[in-house]
Amino acid sequence: MVVPPLLRAVIMGPPGSGKGTVSARIIKHFGVKHLSSGDLLRDNMQKKTGFPRTVAQAEALDKECHIDTVIDLDVPFETIKCRLTARWIHPASGRVYNLEFSPPKVQGIDDITGEPLVQRDDDKPETVSKRLQAYDAQTKPVLEYYRKKGLLKSFSGTETNKIWPHIYAFLQTKLPDMSQKDAANPR
Repeated sequence: MVVPPLLRAVIMGPPGSGKGTVSARIIKHFGVKHLSSGDLLRDNMQKKTGFPRTVAQAEALDKECHIDTVIDLDVPFETIKCRLTARWIHPASGRVYNLEFSPPKVQGIDDITGEPLVQRDDDKPETVSKRLQAYDAQTKPVLEYYRKKGLLKSFSGTETNKIWPHIYAFLQTKLPDMSQKDAANPR
C-alpha cells in the first residue's frame, strides 16, 4: 500500500462555498484524511462546548501541529446566497436538492420517498445573510494571519467545477495523485 506524504492543509471559505465538495475531491485524488471543522463545530454547539473560528484558534492550532497550506475558497457572497437559499433537504435521509442545479422531480417532494423537503433554518435568506456577515467579520483576520505566514493560497470563482482544476494543479505540486484514474479530467 502506498502511503501519501503528509500535508496538513486548512480549507477555508464561507458557508456554502464548496468546502465539502473540494474536500471530497481531494480525498479521491490524493488519498488524504479529512476533518470537517463545520462538523466539529455543529457537534460542539450541540454539546454546548463552543468552537471559535478566530486568530486565537489558528494560533492554538499552530501550537498543536504544523500547517503546510491554507486553501481559501473565495466565492462571492451573492453567489453563496443564491446557492444556499435554493438548498432543500430530505431530513430522514440527508439527501440535498438545489432548486438551481439539482432540483427534485416534483418541487418540495423527495424523489425517492415522496416525503416533503425542508429548508434548514441555516439556509433561510435572513440567516444566510447573518452567517455571511459573521464569517466575513471573524475570518478576515484569520486569512490575514495565514497570509502573513505565507501559507494562504486563494482560489476565486463562482463554481466549484471551475475552481477545482486550479486547486488540483496546486495540490499536485505538493502531493501525488493517488486515484490513478481519470487524472486527466480531475472531478
